[in-house]
Amino acid sequence: MTAVIEVRSPADGGVAGAVPDQTAEEVSSAVANLRANQPAWEALSYAERVGWLRRYRDWLLDNEDRLGRLLQSETGKPWGEATFEVPYVVDVINYYAKHGERFIAEQTPRPHGAITMTKKQRMVYRPYQVVGVITPWNFPLALALMDSVPALLAGASVVVKPSEFTPLVTREAIAGWAEIGAPPVFGCVTGYGPAGAAVVDNADFVQFTGSTRTGKVIGQRAAERLIPCSLELGGKDAMVVLADAELDRAVNGAVWGALCNSGQMCTSVERVYVEAPIYEDFVARVVERVGELRQGQDDQGYHFDVGALANENQLAIVQRHVDEAIEQGAKALTGGKRAAAGTFFEPTVLIDVDHSMACMTEETFGPTMPIMRVADAEEAIRLANDSAYGLSATVWTKDKQRGESVARRLEAGSVNVNDMFANLFTLPLPQAGWKQSGIGARNGGEYGIRKFCRSQAIVSSNLTPKREPQWYPYTRLKGTLLRKLTRLVTARDLRRRFGLR
Repeated sequence: MTAVIEVRSPADGGVAGAVPDQTAEEVSSAVANLRANQPAWEALSYAERVGWLRRYRDWLLDNEDRLGRLLQSETGKPWGEATFEVPYVVDVINYYAKHGERFIAEQTPRPHGAITMTKKQRMVYRPYQVVGVITPWNFPLALALMDSVPALLAGASVVVKPSEFTPLVTREAIAGWAEIGAPPVFGCVTGYGPAGAAVVDNADFVQFTGSTRTGKVIGQRAAERLIPCSLELGGKDAMVVLADAELDRAVNGAVWGALCNSGQMCTSVERVYVEAPIYEDFVARVVERVGELRQGQDDQGYHFDVGALANENQLAIVQRHVDEAIEQGAKALTGGKRAAAGTFFEPTVLIDVDHSMACMTEETFGPTMPIMRVADAEEAIRLANDSAYGLSATVWTKDKQRGESVARRLEAGSVNVNDMFANLFTLPLPQAGWKQSGIGARNGGEYGIRKFCRSQAIVSSNLTPKREPQWYPYTRLKGTLLRKLTRLVTARDLRRRFGLR
């Protein structure tokens, strides 16, 4: 009898559902089936694959509320966040359906020299047969599908392994692919760590989103197998607020950026550096805004703003960061402790913090906002870059040119100026992590679909004499003529072209 994983709501501890705890052998078998069906999927035209993705888009929209309720049941998100993921995936489908064919179209570079003048050069993009997508619990639907969509359009089969904490909505959404009658090239496997390891051991390309610790393990295993991987890992994203910032916008951005999804985003604002002249005013306004937020177990009526943390382990990390900071001299102006029920943790604003505290250096992944006073932009930049992570950051100032200048000095893969999370929606731009925040990227226009392809160079001769001049046999006459010809073509001054030097 197959073991099962019982999925519980973090909001109230109730049972939300159950999924199989699949063994490595079962995962291997599932991947083998996807691999067997991939050639026929690749053989379809791009337009035919787009047709299936558009049908799937319509299915997602038709089932949006049902998927939202299921997602909410296993994550504890408020309704406003539980219903955000389907529209995002739909946007990804529309973008790559429109542009993807051009992104992976065959290329024919022009000959660059005499040796290749008679050759036709072609660059062909061929998909990896099976792409493995391993996702975390914070955005179980969006993170599973946003990478699967371009991989499918490229012609790959895709297997998704969701987190054991939030497998229900992912499994249901991928079941929709079969429901529309699409070719069997998109599957979901569920289980604990061994199931994820089996995906890495059987796929041809791995896209992983999650912790830096787990990402390193996956990267090492992928390297052993000599397969490529893309790792989107942790973050400790900095917010730099300059003295001339539009204060209300910066405050509203900080509160949403730090507390959206209960702070469980790799791009969450996890530390704020505010120039001294506006520090007191900024902190006061933040505390006021946070005090207006509603936290609790939501229904479908938009009654709450901040939901629960994913599990007890995550809550323990948040509590430790807050407790240690307070023990070291920080002050909690709001929150600071877990709520009465479930895994809710009160939105927490911390001041008098510094880089000796874990809340400023380790990824918290919770509803906290440590705010630090800085003398000027130079100190803010130095402190923002004093991190092992480099995923994203924000800069706030009325001077757009100055903001972009500061952005170019921050060690992060993405920087938003006077905005929050804007880069997540700019599909033509890559979402890449620097330092311990990962390798590779997602989205990024053509990169977002080409990364699921192997490049293949095809060279064919337009002229086919019995033998090429450089082929056997070697003779003094041919060697002399070839050397003179190559010198004539490659040298860039007359003396060397004609052997006068």
